[in-house]
Amino acid sequence: MASTTPTSTPLSLSSSALLNAKAPSPARLQPTPVAAPSPLLLLQPTFPRPMPIVSRKIARNVVSMATGEAPAEVVATAETPEIIKTIQEAWDKVEDKYAVSSLAVAGGVALWASAGTISAIDRLPLVPGVLEIVGIGYTGWFAYRNLVFKPDREALIQKIKSTYNDIIGSS
Repeated sequence: MASTTPTSTPLSLSSSALLNAKAPSPARLQPTPVAAPSPLLLLQPTFPRPMPIVSRKIARNVVSMATGEAPAEVVATAETPEIIKTIQEAWDKVEDKYAVSSLAVAGGVALWASAGTISAIDRLPLVPGVLEIVGIGYTGWFAYRNLVFKPDREALIQKIKSTYNDIIGSS
């Protein structure tokens, strides 16, 4: 059989209960929750922290030279990459720079507008999935029609070369 020994509960007797010499009522014997201090609060220092010092970098023009022999003359030759030279030469050959600049700006605006349009279409429900299925279907059809058999591959390569020569202008 289980013993029925009463468990001891801490009693919180108030000063009024001690003065009146009355036992506290059972409603007052309810344990009261006490919050333990947070570990983070224990780690924080109690003294005020000083504000961090913000340092400013002072620009100085300092030239230093080792004692002894005078250094060889340093020539700053910054080599420009080949692509930049090619672009500069092509720009110098252009007669109507205003038209080329306008076309470049128009191309940038068209690229920005098309990106916005594609983004708007991508947000529509079901449309991205349908377009993906259409793209997979067209890729399969193109591969079957132009890449599977050797005569079709040769015809495709010939067409690509002729289009390239039409654009470049050389044969």
